[in-house]
Amino acid sequence: MGAIVRAFDTRAAVKEQVESFGAEFLEVHVEESGEGTGGYAKEMSKEFIEAEMALFAKQAKEVDVIISTALIPGKKAPVLIKREHIEAMKPGSVVVDLAAESGGNIETTVPGEVSVYKDVTHIGLTDLPSRLATQASFLYGNNISKFLLSIGDKDHFNINLDDEVVRGSIVLQNGKMLWPPPPPPEPSPTVVASTAAVVKEPPPPPNYFNLTLKDALIYTSGLGSLVSLGMGSPNAAMTQMMTTFALAGIVGYHTVWSVTPALHSPLMSVTNAISGITAVGGLLLMGGGYYPSNIIQALAASAAFISFINIFGGFIVTQRMLDMFKRPTDPPEFNYLYAIPAATFIGGYAATAAGGYTESHQMAYLAASLCCVGALAGLSNQKTCRLGNTLGMVGYYHFALLRKINGALIEAI
Repeated sequence: MGAIVRAFDTRAAVKEQVESFGAEFLEVHVEESGEGTGGYAKEMSKEFIEAEMALFAKQAKEVDVIISTALIPGKKAPVLIKREHIEAMKPGSVVVDLAAESGGNIETTVPGEVSVYKDVTHIGLTDLPSRLATQASFLYGNNISKFLLSIGDKDHFNINLDDEVVRGSIVLQNGKMLWPPPPPPEPSPTVVASTAAVVKEPPPPPNYFNLTLKDALIYTSGLGSLVSLGMGSPNAAMTQMMTTFALAGIVGYHTVWSVTPALHSPLMSVTNAISGITAVGGLLLMGGGYYPSNIIQALAASAAFISFINIFGGFIVTQRMLDMFKRPTDPPEFNYLYAIPAATFIGGYAATAAGGYTESHQMAYLAASLCCVGALAGLSNQKTCRLGNTLGMVGYYHFALLRKINGALIEAI
C-alpha cells in the first residue's frame, strides 16, 4: 500500500526475510546473536538491551504505528517500548501489542483492552486470533499441512526423531510414550575459527575480444532488424510511430524500473492523473462555444469533465500520499516557486506562436512531455518525489493549455 515499513529482530536470520518484502531491517551495533531454542529469541545482554532501547527511542519519534510481538518461552514478555517512548510519539499514533496476553511488550499497554495514553491508541487485546477466526484458521491449517508434507508423502511417510520439530510433536510411537521431549540443545556460541587462508588460483583473465565481439553481434542483429523493418514499412507514418514507441519504451523502462517499493502507489496515482490527457481531445471537439450545440460536443464536454476529475483527483491523492511520508526532520519545501518557470514558458510560447514562429509548437510539446517524464523519474526517489508530482502538474496543464492556445491561433488565422 506504499507504507514505509521498518522491522527489528534479535535473530540474524530474520533480516533476509524482512528485506525480501521490501522493508528496512533495523540493526544495533552490538555483535550478539539472539537465536534461541525452538525458533524463539533468547534473552540478550545488558549492552545489547541498552543499544536496543536507544534504537527504539529514536524510531518512536518518527513512526506512526508500532507492532510488537516478542515472546520468550516460559517467561513474561519483555518490555521493549518504555513509557517515555510512547510519550515521544506523534499524537494520533497507534501501537499494537500482540504479546499482551503474556504481559505485553509495551509498558503502557492495558492487557485485554483498547486504551489511549498521551494521545496514542493502544491495542492490547488478548484474543486477536479469535477475532480473526477465518484468517487464523487458514494460517494454522496451512502451517499444519506444510509440516505434515515435510515429514513425507503417502508413499514415503517417515518419522525422523532426530528432527527437533518432529520429535517435539510426537506423544506416542508404537505404544511407547515419547512425551515430554528432551530439551533441545542450547545453540552453540559463535566461534571465529582461525583457519589458515586457503590460497586460490586466480581466475583466468577475461577474453575481452570475445566479450566485445558478442556485444557487437547483438548490436548488429538489432540494427539490422531496424533496417529490415524500414524496408518492409508501407509508409512513413509507421516508421514514425515505431520510433516514438521504441523511445517511449526505453524511457519508461529506465524511469519506472528504479522506483522504490514505498512509492509504487504514488507513482500509479500520478500516472493515472497524466493519463487524463484524454481531456485534450474533448476540449478540441467541444467547438469553443458556451454550450454544446450537438451530440458530439455534448459527449466531448462530458469526456473532458470526467477526465479533469481524474486529473485533479490523481494529483491530489498523490500529494496526500507523499505528505504521509513526510517527516518532521525533512527540510521545508517551496514548490510554489515552480510557477515562475511555468508562467514564463506559457507566456513565451504564446508570444512566439502569435509572432508566426510555427516551429515553437513542437518544442513546446516536447517541453511539456519532458515535464511528464520528469514526474515519473522524480517519483522514483523519496528525496525528489514531491518535485516529481509538481512536474507532473506543470507538464500536464502546459499540454492542455498548448492545445487550447494552438487551437485559438488556428481559428484566428
